[in-house]
Amino acid sequence: MAQIETLEDFYQKKFNWLPDNLQQDIGHFNVFRLEDCIGPTAVPVQYSRRDFYKISLIRGRNVYHYADKSIEIEGSTLMFFNPQVPYAWESLSDDKTGFFCIFKEAFFTQKIRGSVHELPMVSAGGKPSYLLEPSQDEHVSQLFVKMIDELNGDYQYKYDLLRNYVTELIHYALKMQPSETLYQHADAKSRITAVFTELLERQFPIESPAQRFKLRSANDFAQQLSVHVNHLNRSIRETTGRTTTDHIAERLASEAKALLKHTDWNIAEISYSLGFEEPAHFNNFFKKQTQLTPSAYRTV
Repeated sequence: MAQIETLEDFYQKKFNWLPDNLQQDIGHFNVFRLEDCIGPTAVPVQYSRRDFYKISLIRGRNVYHYADKSIEIEGSTLMFFNPQVPYAWESLSDDKTGFFCIFKEAFFTQKIRGSVHELPMVSAGGKPSYLLEPSQDEHVSQLFVKMIDELNGDYQYKYDLLRNYVTELIHYALKMQPSETLYQHADAKSRITAVFTELLERQFPIESPAQRFKLRSANDFAQQLSVHVNHLNRSIRETTGRTTTDHIAERLASEAKALLKHTDWNIAEISYSLGFEEPAHFNNFFKKQTQLTPSAYRTV
């Protein structure tokens, strides 16, 4: 299961310290020069989800792994990352310069109408990369420099101004065409399988009878991933040799066994928490998977 990197994880890995304003009510925001965060002892970026948004301007030759896509870029690229999609990147050159800012959704929701996750570049299935011409690189760089200068200042309303700079950055990208030609699908099947597995595992463990397993079918996962269900099923079968339904059923049965053995919940409660509308449906499913009824398994 891919781990979710928190802001606390980010600061500990990069700097071995935590900022004082990490939990502030306005929603955390920070901005960095890329070269200040990369060195010979830097930890490689892991393929995982984050619980924060990230906007990066990065130069040189790099590969981004984003959801089920691998994106090779060369030159200046503006990238938008969101908490819904796991990603990682690796540098293929020595030219590692640029900027990035990170923020929580609350940074926007208190002041901006609508939600940041509704924007095209961070919505499910959106195109997150924008290749920049030299003049565009200069304009975007100036916005990041303004963010750095403002964040280091003591202006009373600096976070309002920072929010405006980020909004300007977003609208500047929206006026451009996303770099659709950068998408390379050579490893798409294994990527989508990894994201499916991460979504499946994220629903466990079931820790109370009130918690419910919700993504129960291949179609549920396909909608969550913004892909056609046939594409999802084909990718998983070709990558693992097994069907999407097989993976879901096996994980569901495994959790059912754990709940039967290690909790005192009754069969109806376990049935409900695992997403079954009727205990009889759960009984039939469990017997098909284990050749035992839930009650019989509990006494073994």
